[in-house]
Amino acid sequence: MNRELINIGKNSKKAFSINLDSKKKNKVLKDYCYLINKNKKLIINQNKKDVYLSQKKGLNTNLINRLALDEKKIKNIVNTIKSIIKLKDPTNVILEKIKRPNGLNISKVSIPIGIIGVIYESRPNVTSDVAALCFKSGNAVILKGGKEAFNSNKILSELFRRSLKKNKIDENFVQFIKIKNRKVVDFLLKKMTNYIDIIIPRGGKNLVKKVHTTSNLPIIGHLEGICHTFIDEDANIGIARKIILNAKLRNTAICGATETILIHEKILKNSCNQILKILEDNGCKIIGDKKIRKFYNGKIFKATIEDWSTEYLAPTVSVKSVKNLKEAVNHINKYGTMHTDSIITKNKITAKKFLNNVNSSIVMHNTSTQFADGGEFGFGGEVGISTNTLPPRGPVGLNQLVSYKYKITSNGKTRK
Repeated sequence: MNRELINIGKNSKKAFSINLDSKKKNKVLKDYCYLINKNKKLIINQNKKDVYLSQKKGLNTNLINRLALDEKKIKNIVNTIKSIIKLKDPTNVILEKIKRPNGLNISKVSIPIGIIGVIYESRPNVTSDVAALCFKSGNAVILKGGKEAFNSNKILSELFRRSLKKNKIDENFVQFIKIKNRKVVDFLLKKMTNYIDIIIPRGGKNLVKKVHTTSNLPIIGHLEGICHTFIDEDANIGIARKIILNAKLRNTAICGATETILIHEKILKNSCNQILKILEDNGCKIIGDKKIRKFYNGKIFKATIEDWSTEYLAPTVSVKSVKNLKEAVNHINKYGTMHTDSIITKNKITAKKFLNNVNSSIVMHNTSTQFADGGEFGFGGEVGISTNTLPPRGPVGLNQLVSYKYKITSNGKTRK
């Protein structure tokens, strides 16, 4: 196993040493789209094997839904790749030019990161999304998908490699690890520092936690998405109701779903029921603090301090009253995970203070937190969302998968 993984690393390094222009990259991606469309039936048949085995093992229904592919999902996969093709190549771009008094001409130029390792679960579209984004940004990628999607991931990665081969480009720009041994992940995280530059975990909390606690490699990603929506005293309640319904219930299983609602205490008497009833009517469990329970007339459960730190990923929401903007910001910075947080208000000054003082990677005004997505940002999809303080932060799409170097010229200058 170890030797095979080292060879994968060496193959990635060799592939990454090749410089490709934008035309070649886009041609590979166009051929990949063609191959996916041509092999739809094969992809669906391979996916059915994964779904059958997962059902047999009693995998959670939510995970099986993520795993399953049909014609509509395959069309979405192809559309994502097409959107990546349309985006400008982010490499070899002059980001900044500086002419120094000492005679140096400095150019800051974008370059690929290198070799990116991605460990992920359930969703087969991650294979195509990540491969396309990494390749377009000039990076080589090593994919370690979950065993529940093995056949689906294998066929999607093989089709990409076929497209590379057709264009006479090293197939090892994209490699899929076929070894099913659990020790593979440990080896990647601890022993592949000479071959992998960045590791990206995509999956459940247990997987991400394992990566964060054991990796010797730099990580792009986030552990949890405890997202907040704060309804200010100057909120338009009609807008608040619409946003809250979407932010919590559009898709409860994504990391951008609102998990805690903060409501300004001045609007509790007149608006608490209007805001929360729409959630309860749509099957959401409400957990509230003392003041929320006092004003809400519907079914409500008592909140504990643990609820403020809970990512439910389900139709459940915790609700807390706050005295003012400062208390809302302090609560978010204490209990949030620097993912995505939103304020609903008509007051632009209050909104500006919120956006400036909340520490999260994505902050919003009068917007559903469910927009925390690279595709929605126009990034051509994403390899994940990063809550790291260091960049990249937020959705990591095409333009975030690059680093930079300085190119310096002078007319024979020497330093005094």
